[in-house]
Amino acid sequence: MLSQLRDLDLQLLRLFVTVGESGGFSAAQGELGIGQSTISTQMAKLETRLGFRLCERGKAGFRLTPKGEQVLAATRKLFAAIETFKGEAQGMADKLLGELRIGLSEALSDEVIERIGKAVGRFRQRNQAVQIELLSAMPAELERRLLQDQLQLAIGYFSGSQTALDYQPLFEERQRLYCGSQHPLFARQTLSADDLQDCDRVVHPYRFIAADEPWQGGSSSARCEQVEGSLAFILSGAHLGYLPEHIAQPWVNRGGLRALPGTWDFTVQFRLASHRGHPPSEAQKAFSEDLLDAFSTC
Repeated sequence: MLSQLRDLDLQLLRLFVTVGESGGFSAAQGELGIGQSTISTQMAKLETRLGFRLCERGKAGFRLTPKGEQVLAATRKLFAAIETFKGEAQGMADKLLGELRIGLSEALSDEVIERIGKAVGRFRQRNQAVQIELLSAMPAELERRLLQDQLQLAIGYFSGSQTALDYQPLFEERQRLYCGSQHPLFARQTLSADDLQDCDRVVHPYRFIAADEPWQGGSSSARCEQVEGSLAFILSGAHLGYLPEHIAQPWVNRGGLRALPGTWDFTVQFRLASHRGHPPSEAQKAFSEDLLDAFSTC
């Protein structure tokens, strides 16, 4: 009885299909490239493995038994399924599969969003069937999610101090010091550090970049984690604070904000972060390549 299917069984079954479709041992010789005695020996082995006769051969000629007819039909289905599996397996070998969860810092510029879209477009041109999820969060939250395996990749301005994470530079963002139209310094053409000493600044407790800010300020009664909150504080006319240039520019154009003159500007390095302790999937490696390429001209 054939309780387990072995490689030898598949070889014997292929021989049987050729014999059955050729109409006999003699007719199958040319196709198989072996003699009738060898074919007879191989068929006998298969019948022993199965536990029943597959064909009758003698003076009356060659014919399949009823069970032989059923085995022939079943074997054709088996080999068709094997060919389907081989085709699908080959397709999977060259195809990117799985899921990608990617975190983005909030309030990215239109140009940055466009480049991320370009990377997604390039990735979709690959041979892939990958589910991609994009979510926005604060940089510290993105790092936390990377460490907890809730994300595979994240784009943001990170501390770079997480030894478990790998950071690759993507682009820089310019930050400027702004005041609102109601602030006493709004119309001033020149400013010194002394002029800013008593000003109330907006503090960003989530920021890893605070140490790089040229103006630290002496006091603060305003704290927020989101750019929108910083913008509201600065528009009030009671506070000074740093904003990404692309966020402030529409308000500058309306006359509601002004970048303070002087050497108060600085740049923030945005990076692509991933967990260095987890081998990246083929999909993650491919998307990282497309992302780095999209930002290579920044």
